[in-house]
Amino acid sequence: MKVFVWWFLVGATMALAVIMLQGGMREVMQAQGSVWELKLMELVTTIVGGGLLGGCVALILDRIKKS
Repeated sequence: MKVFVWWFLVGATMALAVIMLQGGMREVMQAQGSVWELKLMELVTTIVGGGLLGGCVALILDRIKKS
């Protein structure tokens, strides 16, 4: 579980870094109204997806390493 949590955080941070490099955060801040909520939800799902990808790959590799 510790491996998953660590790599989930690393994956989420990397996804956030990529979004920031591409200018996604600026778009969210400049959006107004319901578009802002939509963009924020889009960012959250991308960040969580990056975290899940990192965590799951780490679990798979950890299990292979222990075998």
